[in-house]
Amino acid sequence: MRFALGLEYCGCNFTGWQSQPDGRGVQDALERALAKIADARVGTIAAGRTDTGVHASMQVAHFDSEADRPDTAWVRGVNANLPDDVAVLWAKAVAPDFHARFDARERHYTYLLLARAARPGLSAGRLGWYHRSLDLPAMQQGAAAIVGTHDFSAFRAAECQAKSPVRTLASVSIAEAGDVLRFDFRANAYLHHMIRNIVGALVYVGAGKQAPVWMAELLAGRDRTRAAPTFAPDGLYFTGVDYDVKWALPPSRRPVSLPLA
Repeated sequence: MRFALGLEYCGCNFTGWQSQPDGRGVQDALERALAKIADARVGTIAAGRTDTGVHASMQVAHFDSEADRPDTAWVRGVNANLPDDVAVLWAKAVAPDFHARFDARERHYTYLLLARAARPGLSAGRLGWYHRSLDLPAMQQGAAAIVGTHDFSAFRAAECQAKSPVRTLASVSIAEAGDVLRFDFRANAYLHHMIRNIVGALVYVGAGKQAPVWMAELLAGRDRTRAAPTFAPDGLYFTGVDYDVKWALPPSRRPVSLPLA
């Protein structure tokens, strides 16, 4: 049978989602826990791979198992065998042709950025940080220029293995609550480090180092070397996936709650 899982995790102690030789990927922790419930090796596939230090308020994965277990076992039982910073939120038997990655229609990310003189202490690792306030309207203007279907080579990591740099960024919204800026992204898919590179460029705009039109110029130039440095992973959260209603999944999107600054 095929099962889908919704899970959350803090990425601070992991080398990202993907399984690693040292066993420090979120996938490694999840598959070890699933194997104890299934009494057999279990492989998982996730909707989106997150990098080292990146968090998820709602990651969706699927796996196959012949073990006859109630859905509660795939939640409570698995959680009993997971480290404290990973938790399964729901589990559901799904059609055998469901695929967590290939059936995803859009993926959602949020970046939380603390803009103040003092670095975060209480939320260290959970918030990005810039040392002074930023110009919100300028960043909003710059972000609007990159919405749509474009070649995002200027915001693509050198080690990105995607066959095409073209992606459809459906929306970018930026809002503020006190000293914290919230960047929400919605796209069909993303390139390696794409969001962190966009945030880094928008911080340059917000700090007055570049005008908002610079975002459009970067996009048109397709040259990663002209853009800002990749921003820290600390404040980046994978917040969910949109699927066709035919799969009848539990909620597969979960906005991240704002951490204390």
